[in-house]
Amino acid sequence: MLICSGSASTSLATKIQRRGETLKWLEIEKKRFPDGETYIRVKGEVEGEQVAVVQSMYRNPDHYLVEYLFIAKTLKDLGAKEVIGIIPYFPYARQDARFNPGEAVTFDLVKELIEDSTNKLLVVDIHQHRRRGVEKEFRIPAKNLSAAELFIKYAEENMNKPFVVGPDDESVNWVSVIARKLSAENTVFRKKRVSPEEVELESGKLDLRQREVLIVDDIISTGETMAKAVETVKGMGASRVVAACTHPILVKEALKKIYRAGADIVIGTDTVPSEISFFSVSGIIARELR
Repeated sequence: MLICSGSASTSLATKIQRRGETLKWLEIEKKRFPDGETYIRVKGEVEGEQVAVVQSMYRNPDHYLVEYLFIAKTLKDLGAKEVIGIIPYFPYARQDARFNPGEAVTFDLVKELIEDSTNKLLVVDIHQHRRRGVEKEFRIPAKNLSAAELFIKYAEENMNKPFVVGPDDESVNWVSVIARKLSAENTVFRKKRVSPEEVELESGKLDLRQREVLIVDDIISTGETMAKAVETVKGMGASRVVAACTHPILVKEALKKIYRAGADIVIGTDTVPSEISFFSVSGIIARELR
């Protein structure tokens, strides 16, 4: 199998290639023309080959999506037997319904573009709680991988009998998996969104005095939800708080907001490169490719 990447994920693709025992690197030339248009050139023979394309579509999703589509379609045009899309952070997944009249359901639009250009798809902790899951949503074989094992290992090695918390209903599946593996007590808060950047949490009464708490979520974007969760458990007496996420988007001062709320450490993965991307999903993806 060959592996290549878009401009968003060269580092991650390289890690996957190193962990993959039979993966061979395929060079893709990528550049922008002065008018902003994207140039793609496949620099290798791909006819009859399986090719994995790694492109995490964070922060600049429109450009990264177009770049991915150009690469995938070109590989097909050049005779690739199978194009495997590896999109660790899948864009527009949160807009999976029409919340107001006339809105574009952008998840469906992006899904159709991926289906048209790709034979198989791997994503990591896609943000979907209103849909049936990628395995049933896509017309091509698709699988949602989870980074939960990375945080389970961290907690086993660095925390003492942690209490696991989900900041909202969307994190319930994550919390249940991690808590079960750790044999840990757990709870999920209820979130009410006041505005795009302001939330309120309903937590109930918990005694967390002198307890270590692991708060887990799939995405930290503005940091408002995570900061509220940290503030809440600190107010309940938590002695140490670890805030963990798969996708550290970290808009503006999100990280500073969480630390000010009382977090002792904030950890994430390299689905989105950031200053807290301490864990790599490359091993999880390479294992799936094998």
